Amino acid sequence: MQIFGVDIGGSGIKGAPVDLERGDLAEERFKVLTPHPATPDGVADGVKEVVEHFGWTGPVGLTFPGVVSGGGTIRTAANVDTSWIDMDARALFSERLGGHDVTVVNDADAAGVAEMSFGAGRGRGGTVILLTFGTGIGSALFVDGTLVPNTELGHLELGGHEAEKRASSKAKEDHQLSWEHWARRVQKYLAHVEMLFSPELFIIGGGVSRKADKFLHLIEGVEAEIVPAQLENNAGIVGAAMHASKDG
Repeated sequence: MQIFGVDIGGSGIKGAPVDLERGDLAEERFKVLTPHPATPDGVADGVKEVVEHFGWTGPVGLTFPGVVSGGGTIRTAANVDTSWIDMDARALFSERLGGHDVTVVNDADAAGVAEMSFGAGRGRGGTVILLTFGTGIGSALFVDGTLVPNTELGHLELGGHEAEKRASSKAKEDHQLSWEHWARRVQKYLAHVEMLFSPELFIIGGGVSRKADKFLHLIEGVEAEIVPAQLENNAGIVGAAMHASKDG
């Protein structure tokens, strides 16, 4: 069975049909740049371009970089335009896609569900936290395999700053940090999250997961196991499709 998944990020909108039995993309993903400012209309146009690239006509699952409540209402918009707040994103995307059956879920939650089902968290009990390092820091918290939705741990304060402003991969690029310097910031952040939640496992996701060999070995003093996401930056697309399948 295939369902289309779209992952909306602060820098890019990417999507592909997903094979739900394998938990992997059925075709090579297609990506467009997220518009700036990332307004509802602009982002919806980007999503439409991605979906139409494949000629897709079935259900579509979408992720969003913020808190998503109810049937798809946006509650926070840290890395997109603030006009998203209180927007019925499900209705907006469905209309823009010509009436497609659409679901919307938090981006890190989607990535986490995919990793727990098909990736680094498969079969793991206890407390597991997936963290996506990208434009911001997204989080997905699981207790014995059950998701606690919309945790948004990237907004924890660390050293007088929002953690994602210091330790996201965007912060690494903006401040031209070496891997060693950035790893120390990530280490402080993980230690803070560990103090609060005592997880058995951290899964590091987002685009930076492809470069785990450059920084994971530099992180010290964290008791939890730390592993890269196995689905890497496709986890959000897979999770979005899984969410659409369950919703349908």
